[in-house]
Amino acid sequence: MRRFAIVFCVALVVAAIILFPYISISKESERPMREITALTTLPPSVVEILSDEYERTRKIRVHFVPLTKEEIFNNLENNTEASLVVADQETLRLSTSCFSPTITPQWDFVPEHLKDKDGLWTGIWYDPIVFCENLDYLKTHKIAPLSWQNLAATNNIRIGMTDFLAAEAMENLLFSMIAQYGDAAAYSIWRGIHSNVVSYAKFLNNPARQAGMGEVDIAVVVQSEAIRYLNDDYPLKIIYPRDGTSYMLVGTGIIRGKENVDEGTAREFADWLQTDEAHQILQKNGFYFIPANPATLTYKSFGGKELFLYTAPINFSKEQKHDFVDRWVKYIRLGGN
Repeated sequence: MRRFAIVFCVALVVAAIILFPYISISKESERPMREITALTTLPPSVVEILSDEYERTRKIRVHFVPLTKEEIFNNLENNTEASLVVADQETLRLSTSCFSPTITPQWDFVPEHLKDKDGLWTGIWYDPIVFCENLDYLKTHKIAPLSWQNLAATNNIRIGMTDFLAAEAMENLLFSMIAQYGDAAAYSIWRGIHSNVVSYAKFLNNPARQAGMGEVDIAVVVQSEAIRYLNDDYPLKIIYPRDGTSYMLVGTGIIRGKENVDEGTAREFADWLQTDEAHQILQKNGFYFIPANPATLTYKSFGGKELFLYTAPINFSKEQKHDFVDRWVKYIRLGGN
């Protein structure tokens, strides 16, 4: 009887050891998935890729709520339950009073000009404006435009670009040039460029396609679209303007002062957005942005050693921006030369 009791106890211990992992997994599977909400100005096609990958690998669900700049401001002012904002630089800059200072190794790697000086938000990636030149044009022209001044002064060249009124990235290019050079010099450049523009596209991808098809000699386009067509074997070459260029920066900020918000989970996700894992899943789906974190392998794979970004801040009011675009339409696009 005593021997039976000993054997029974040993059997129980062995059974417990064998079944423990399965019991743990069962309890883990019953635990509710952590969830956070992020307000964003980005298109669903981008954020859904990120949220799906993060949920698959981290078992944390991120609900992205696509909003306009104005809607994000209203949500932040009305005590939103969201954990963080993933948006363009202007939205982040105007929302700093609603963010919690954040210091992490990932954020620390980001250069100063791509983040808030007080750690209230940081850049995740940026997309510069580049020249995308047709290879046949380059073969027949020994001297190709290498700067905005060159492009404005070049004769007998067919240029394709997206309308300033059609895309925020192009509108930002105009404002960046005015901030960098002054309005007189900027309009002089655009007057020269306009004289050779074949057409003003309504979408950001069209100029790169036009250059690849030989419909224009050079396209003024965001780099992500140029790379997309390069990867599809279109005969193109990317050239970075030697006198600098504008860029669209996307970043994130952690919303402060919400007891019902899991700031720790939000910070984990914000850190993950800086990693190679996040950028590589974007590239796998055709989105080629430059990481703001230069320590990533993805950043080092970009060939932009000659990329110089405009440094002058864009501190124009909404009224001033409207007037700048209006002047371009009246005196350059519709006014001819």
